[in-house]
Amino acid sequence: MMYNLVRNALFQLDAERAHELTLQQLHRITGTPLIHLVRQTLPFKPVNCMGLTFKNPLGLAAGLDKNGECIDAFGAMGFGFIEVGTVTPRPQAGNDKPRMFRIREAEGIINRMGFNNLGVDQLVNNVRQARFDGILGINIGKNKDTPVEMGKEDYLICMEKVYPYAGYIAINISSPNTPGLRTLQYGEALDDLLQAIKHKQQALENQHQKYVPVAVKIAPDLAEEELIQIADSLVRHNIDGVIATNTTLDRSLVSGLKYSEETGGLSGRPVQLKSTEIIRRLSQELQGRLPIIGVGGIDSLVAAKEKMAAGASLVQIYSGFIYKGPPLIKEIVSHI
Repeated sequence: MMYNLVRNALFQLDAERAHELTLQQLHRITGTPLIHLVRQTLPFKPVNCMGLTFKNPLGLAAGLDKNGECIDAFGAMGFGFIEVGTVTPRPQAGNDKPRMFRIREAEGIINRMGFNNLGVDQLVNNVRQARFDGILGINIGKNKDTPVEMGKEDYLICMEKVYPYAGYIAINISSPNTPGLRTLQYGEALDDLLQAIKHKQQALENQHQKYVPVAVKIAPDLAEEELIQIADSLVRHNIDGVIATNTTLDRSLVSGLKYSEETGGLSGRPVQLKSTEIIRRLSQELQGRLPIIGVGGIDSLVAAKEKMAAGASLVQIYSGFIYKGPPLIKEIVSHI
């Protein structure tokens, strides 16, 4: 009930302004007695995945806390793991505003943020100050002005800087809001990137005497042949996990609704089925050779269970969390 009142007030504001205001308030209450306003005590439901032990299978998806400013506040809500980012080597402003739109009737969100973030160095500073005792994923990408053919250098720069602080590293090659980025999902470009990342991971393991798994985040808008090729590449390069999926360009389920024609990636309930089908097909192709983290349209316990039934070992929420708030975390973790 309390979250519904807060949400109704926030939904009177522009979507991005509401997002910023929420993060400001969460940051403000961190480390104070007011953190009890968001704290939830949830059952311990450990999951072993990518060589790590997650205290429960529900995580916060990347994109909500891009700069890692509210890790402890989200941890207090009961997430088993938190993924911050996407972060790039250099700070960047992202795309022009407005760039985030709620499709309330469909419980969806369209965004074309464009990897707006304060840069990897600021993220690392914030992560070092956090006291979260769960698994922290750090999602990395390339700067908009870095040519696609040189994009792997940006990923390697970020890997080197976040490696000592990450539970796992997520490679974002599937955002629709950075021109050309999704081309890194295909063929020789993907193989070249994965080979470089794997070599870097091995070098950093030797340097830091610890192994940090790497997962690749893919799009939901993949043809079957493309999905098969991606699965083959992930297995051949010994990637540790795959995150399925990012936002979609498909507007078929929101056609005619306000903001549905805005460019950008669509998340929330309208991507639920598409994402689950990608997970199911990917699971068939991978045959358990690497785990899947399922994300896309999870807005209930049943939706989370559908992702896991399709083949996901872990699940993440973002838009469902915006619409349902911390009670959604408790509902899923308590009964999954």
